[in-house]
Amino acid sequence: QVQLVESGGGLVQAGGSLRLSCAASGRTFSSYAVGWFRQAPGKEREFVAAISWSSGSTYHADSAKGRFTISRENAKNTVYLQMNGLKPEDTAVYYCAASGLRRGIPLMRHEYNYWGQGTQVTVSS
Repeated sequence: QVQLVESGGGLVQAGGSLRLSCAASGRTFSSYAVGWFRQAPGKEREFVAAISWSSGSTYHADSAKGRFTISRENAKNTVYLQMNGLKPEDTAVYYCAASGLRRGIPLMRHEYNYWGQGTQVTVSS
């Protein structure tokens, strides 16, 4: 069982930066791949970025490439999403999720077993 708690969201002006954190409980957290998703009002939850359990691989959605960076510190049971150059269209609730997938990087919602409650990110123009 893994419990996830996101933090670091808030209100920021366009062009600004935020770093989201996903803190996990559970001694086996390092064996899970972790992803970030986001959901804007009236829209489907969409994939943002993910990192493999070994930190050997990462993948970022096209909307995040060049601006967002996912990383993890297994010793701290924490995964981060550094977001730079934020745009108003990045406004959403951001969720982290853990997946037991051992090969590759999970990109689909159904591949994730555990979800956090989300943290709100609002980017003003």
